[in-house]
Amino acid sequence: MALERIQKVMAEQGLCSRRAAEQIILEGRVKLNGHPVRLGDKMDVNRDVLMIDGERIRLVKKQEYHYLMLHKPRGFVTTTSDERGRKTVMDLLADYPVRVFPVGRLDKDSEGLLLLTNDGGFANLMMHPSHGVSKLYRVTVHPRADESQVVALSKGVTLDDGTVTQPAVVNVVDEPGRTVLEMTIKEGKNRQIRRMCEAVGLEVVRLRRRAMGAVKLGMLQPGQYRELTKSEVAALRAAAQKGKARARTQASQEAAAQRSARAERPRKGGERRRRPVRGE
Repeated sequence: MALERIQKVMAEQGLCSRRAAEQIILEGRVKLNGHPVRLGDKMDVNRDVLMIDGERIRLVKKQEYHYLMLHKPRGFVTTTSDERGRKTVMDLLADYPVRVFPVGRLDKDSEGLLLLTNDGGFANLMMHPSHGVSKLYRVTVHPRADESQVVALSKGVTLDDGTVTQPAVVNVVDEPGRTVLEMTIKEGKNRQIRRMCEAVGLEVVRLRRRAMGAVKLGMLQPGQYRELTKSEVAALRAAAQKGKARARTQASQEAAAQRSARAERPRKGGERRRRPVRGE
């Protein structure tokens, strides 16, 4: 009998992302065989009965995964449903035969490339902050950006909550009467581009995501979607795995540096610790 964590099962079944599944569990909305589920509980897909909000979920043993790219227009919220009755990105996929969910988000006033899938593992790989899949944005700002503001955005800025962004690649596109920035970041903080610009005194007039990793929006029109090719999915996975390996290496190097610093730290009285010589 193979047991799997319930949040993983929910993600792999395309019900939501793993992060969203964890939140739903914490809210007490999930039951297994009639009993409330706690985060970390496991289940047998072949035998157990899973219920969410009182509705039994029919689990598919062999899941066929789908990967889509949507050109999200402005005015749509990135969620599967909205209590306030606003238009969601799912309204644009009403004719798609398989239930998918958004990978990450674009806020209501932003537009451009948005991935959707029913593969929870893929979604988690794309959204994990340490995996660093690059995202390219075309950002129209007001007033005109000066050199000091562009340099600050490139080096990283302090946001309104005190966090500091990683360095970004910023290119200035000359257009009459306005400043257009092409910004590439590898993070995914909430409304990050807008908050970065606000931090240096710029207002975002228009924001469009043009690419994610090697996948580009291209000529896809607002409101339209298409399935990703196998090579595009593979390229996104490879980028995330590369970022994951890079993060592990960096963490290992930092841990080694900390151990070395502790070993070199002087003892009380000013003497350094030394390893005993054999025979002492």
